[in-house]
Amino acid sequence: MFDKILIANRGEIALRVIRACREMGIQSVAVHSTADTDAMHVRMADESVCIGPPSSSASYLSMPAIISACEITGAQAVHPGYGFLSENAGFVQMLEDHGISFIGPTSEHIRLMGDKITAKETAKSLGIPVVPGSDGGVPDIETARKVAGDMGYPVIIKATAGGGGRGMKVAKDAAALETAFRTARAEAKAAFGNDEVYIEKYLQKPRHIEIQVFGDGRGKGIHLGERDCSLQRRHQKVLEEAPGPVITAEQRAEIGGICARAIGEMGYRGAGTIEFLFEDGQFYFIEMNTRLQVEHPVTEAIFGVDLVREQIRVAAGLPMDLEQDDLSIRGHAIEVRINAERVPGFTPCPGRITQYHAPGGLGVRIDSALYDGYSIPPYYDSLIGKLIVHGRDRPEALARLARALSELIVDGVDTTIPLFRDLLQEPDIQSGNYSIHWLERWLEQRFG
Repeated sequence: MFDKILIANRGEIALRVIRACREMGIQSVAVHSTADTDAMHVRMADESVCIGPPSSSASYLSMPAIISACEITGAQAVHPGYGFLSENAGFVQMLEDHGISFIGPTSEHIRLMGDKITAKETAKSLGIPVVPGSDGGVPDIETARKVAGDMGYPVIIKATAGGGGRGMKVAKDAAALETAFRTARAEAKAAFGNDEVYIEKYLQKPRHIEIQVFGDGRGKGIHLGERDCSLQRRHQKVLEEAPGPVITAEQRAEIGGICARAIGEMGYRGAGTIEFLFEDGQFYFIEMNTRLQVEHPVTEAIFGVDLVREQIRVAAGLPMDLEQDDLSIRGHAIEVRINAERVPGFTPCPGRITQYHAPGGLGVRIDSALYDGYSIPPYYDSLIGKLIVHGRDRPEALARLARALSELIVDGVDTTIPLFRDLLQEPDIQSGNYSIHWLERWLEQRFG
C-alpha cells in the first residue's frame, strides 16, 4: 500500500480523496495555485505544495510542476480526481516514466477511450450497443450530407476529441446541416485543437444513463448499477440519481453484465463509467469516462461502498475488494450540483462567502470545500458543492432533498440552490418523467 498520495486537483474532489486517504492511514499531499492558498483542501491535507499562479495551465495542468511536487514530498502515487489531468494519457505516461503510480487506468486505456470514434469502435467490438452513426470521422460537408441522408434526420455532429458539450451541434434537416457541421468543427478546433467530427443519429427524447464499472486490471470486471443523469443543460449535468427511475432490474442486469464483461476483457484497471442514451428500452453507447465521476456519491450511497478507497487499493496492486454477487442496491440517492452561478444565464458568480451552513440529518451528505469567509476564485469551474441525499425509496429521497435544500445556506454569491427548490415542485421531476431536453425547455418557458 502507498504511504503518501498526492492529489492533483482542488476543491471538493481533493477533499474527498484526502478523507479517503486519512481513513486508510495514508499521508496526503495537496497541490495548489497561489489563488488557492487558503483553500480547504490545502488546510486539510498533511502537506501542501504551491505549484504555480492562478491560471490552470500554469498550475493544475502543469505536468512538470506536479511531478516536481511528488519528488519534493516523496509521494508515491497521484490521484487525479476529475477534470484537469484525469484523462490525459500523456500525463499518465510521464508519471509512469518517473516511477510514480497513477490511481486510475493505464495510459493505453485512457488514450483508447479518449477519442470518441475509437471508443465507439472499441465498444462495438466488445458487444456494447452503439448509436447508429458514421464509420469514423467525417472530413467534409459532402460526406456529411451523404452520411446524414443515409441515416435520416435529425443528426448530431460531435467532436471526436470532445467533452462537456463543446463541439456538438444538432441538424434537424438537410438545410441546417452545413451550418451545424461548420460550427461544430470550429468549436472543436478552438476547444481541443482538433477539428475532426463524426455524425450520429439524434434521438428525440432519450435519457442519459451511465453504468459505473470497476476493473482489477487483471481481467475481472464488475458493475455497480446505473445513474440517471438526464437533467442537464447544454450537455452539462445538473442532477443525478441512482438507481434510474425508468430502468428495470432485468435491464440493469443485462446492460451491467455487458459492461462488466467488456472492461474485464479490456483488462481495465480502476473506476470507469460507460455512458448511454436510453430510449424505448434500448441503450446506445455515447462514451466511456476513464475516471471517477462528479456524481459517484449516489452510487456509493446505494451500494455502501467507497469508490475512492477501491481505486487506491487496485492501483496499489491489491485485489479488488468487491464481488458482483455481494453488491445489491439499497434505497435511492439523488445528487444536485451546487454552482456559484446566476440563473437563468448560468453565468459564473465568484466572490466571498459571507455565511455558510451545511444541512445535516439522516441520509444527507454534502461534499464541499466552502467555509465562512472563503473567497471563490474566478479562475476555475463554478461547482462549489454537491448535495447528496439517500432514502429508502425515491419519494423519501426527494423529501429529504427538499428538506436539505431548505437548510442549506450559501450567502455572498448567487448559486443554483433556488433553481433546485423550484425544480422539486415540478410534477415531472417528482414522477421522474424527463429526458435530456426537459430542463432546457423548462428554463425557456420559465425565463424566456
